[in-house]
Amino acid sequence: MEEKDKEISTPSSEHTEPHPEAAEQSPPSPEEELARKLVEAERQIEQYKDLLLRKAAEFDNYKKRVEAESVALAKFAKADVLMGLLPVIDDFDRSLKLMREHKDAEGVAKGVELIYQKLMKFLEANGVRTMETVGKEFDVRYHDALLQVPREDVPPHTIVEEVEKGYLLDDRVIRHAKVIVSTSRGGTDAGEVVSQESQSGAAESSPEGN
Repeated sequence: MEEKDKEISTPSSEHTEPHPEAAEQSPPSPEEELARKLVEAERQIEQYKDLLLRKAAEFDNYKKRVEAESVALAKFAKADVLMGLLPVIDDFDRSLKLMREHKDAEGVAKGVELIYQKLMKFLEANGVRTMETVGKEFDVRYHDALLQVPREDVPPHTIVEEVEKGYLLDDRVIRHAKVIVSTSRGGTDAGEVVSQESQSGAAESSPEGN
């Protein structure tokens, strides 16, 4: 009996070996952890790359849509302006017909004056206005000096005559006024000043001047 008890109390060799699941739960090596992180990083890169391509395609479509809308808007705006001018052309046709049929110079003159007023109102409604030049000081930003004349009744560089009207669209010059400018009698430097101002104005409006 004592020998059997000794045999039973002796631990078996199976309890001394490590369990297979315990071996599998051991922490990964640095190389394995690095490989796992690399795979995860590559996966995220592919996701961001796909997102970037989608956003680039969306922006390209948006850009094309905006450009198409801008072209269409410009065409419609031009059509609106032309439509506003058509009644003025109709008035000119009627005046010319009246002049050919009745040869009424006074009636034609009144008709042309009414047409002119109508046209100016149309331009003003669209932001176009004429410059006030005579009596103003010459300014290269708004005026082109065609001629200088000696005058004693006004200061030098004063506009004494308007040859061709200048126009503004809102506050932007769309055509400079062509004017005649005064200079002091016997003062040759006045002409040089106007010439220098014209040259400086041209330089400011050129790309090099900006």
